[in-house]
Amino acid sequence: MTKRKSGGHLDLKMVNPNAAAIDIGSTMHMAAVNPDTDIMPVRAFGAFFCASWCR
Repeated sequence: MTKRKSGGHLDLKMVNPNAAAIDIGSTMHMAAVNPDTDIMPVRAFGAFFCASWCR
């Protein structure tokens, strides 16, 4: 079982360091990548402009 840190949150281990997270909204998308791979690891995009950066 995963050990608990103070504050009651589970420690999470990295599964895939090349994975990205994308939060899709109706007017804006937020995308995040590993901070070691980009100077701006979290970016906001209009709903139609995210695909070019995520390639």
